[in-house]
Amino acid sequence: MSHAAGSPLSATRLLTLLVGLSVAISLACSGSSDKGTTVPEAGATSEPAAASTSGSAPSSGGVLVQSTSDVHTAVSHLRPATVQITNEQVQVDQFNQAQTIPAGLGTGIIIDSNGHIITNNHVVAGAKQLEVGLPDGSSYTAKLVGADPLSDIAVLQIDGKNLPVASLADSSKVEVGDPAVAIGNALGLEGGPTVTAGVISAVGRTSQEPAEEGSSSPGALLFDLIQTDAAINPGNSGGPLANLDGAVVGINTMIISEAEPGVPAQGIGFAIAINSAKSVADELIKNGSIKHAYLGVEYVPLNPAIAAQVGVSQTTGALVTNVAADSPAAKAGIVKGDVITKVDGADIKGESDLAIAIAKHKPGDKVTLTIANGSNTKQVDVTLGTVPTP
Repeated sequence: MSHAAGSPLSATRLLTLLVGLSVAISLACSGSSDKGTTVPEAGATSEPAAASTSGSAPSSGGVLVQSTSDVHTAVSHLRPATVQITNEQVQVDQFNQAQTIPAGLGTGIIIDSNGHIITNNHVVAGAKQLEVGLPDGSSYTAKLVGADPLSDIAVLQIDGKNLPVASLADSSKVEVGDPAVAIGNALGLEGGPTVTAGVISAVGRTSQEPAEEGSSSPGALLFDLIQTDAAINPGNSGGPLANLDGAVVGINTMIISEAEPGVPAQGIGFAIAINSAKSVADELIKNGSIKHAYLGVEYVPLNPAIAAQVGVSQTTGALVTNVAADSPAAKAGIVKGDVITKVDGADIKGESDLAIAIAKHKPGDKVTLTIANGSNTKQVDVTLGTVPTP
């Protein structure tokens, strides 16, 4: 299922490329740069935040101004499990000889004692070999367990003993105004991960990733995103966004670099909510891949202004702007202009609600949609398909 982008904002992945980067400071290893536009969030090989499910979910909220001791506590808990991921790729040198060289750098987080690491797919894409470095100076060659371009989540695994493991928060409890701490290998700077702090600016965001380099197709449509003003930079991709307990609430993935061409934007970064990221990671660990349920509509979240423009009485829901031919939605009779107001009886209110509801299902599942069009309301049963291969 795709969401109509409908926004001039320019998103940039936080990708740090290690080839051809010119920076007036010393970079770790081969350096880092972003993937996409001018301000990527993290890592050409970006690492997503991962955390263990052990322990109780930390509380969120309440404190709007962090003290140094609060941030220090969060960092002391999370930093040991935050890793640097180096994406090594094969390139041909001037003598036409193939060489494996560092091509990108990102961040990840160890989520269990078996050495599983969550990061972004765009951090590991195209890698011939993946190297993982821990803040304690230890390093490992990692195995790619699985990667999912549609959610931009990947899982690696390293073979180590007594590995530090991060804690995962319940991201459904994150609230706007909660303090936030971002940790990652910004610009590949020497000395270990960089720490920045801010607040949760918004939750439930939906945003389209930029296209892959050399591709005309748009990147993945990401939903259930947490927006933050904590500074994130190239090299932070795949790294953790955490609360003051040091528990991961999201995986830093991209930033908005421009409001429109030539008009820079500041302090708008996005992290994939850890509940969504962990769900994908669990599937990748179990099966090595994941199949996504498919409805086959493009839509915009309805609000009073859009409702007035299109002349519908509903003010919340998902306004269908396009229906893919031969899709489950088309076969169920859903048409452009319909407003999806409920999925299995649950209201569609936020911009990510429909995408989240469909993502909770597997291909072949049946869902009941409540559809409004003008003064008419009906319920439609839809058997979900599998997201088509590009």
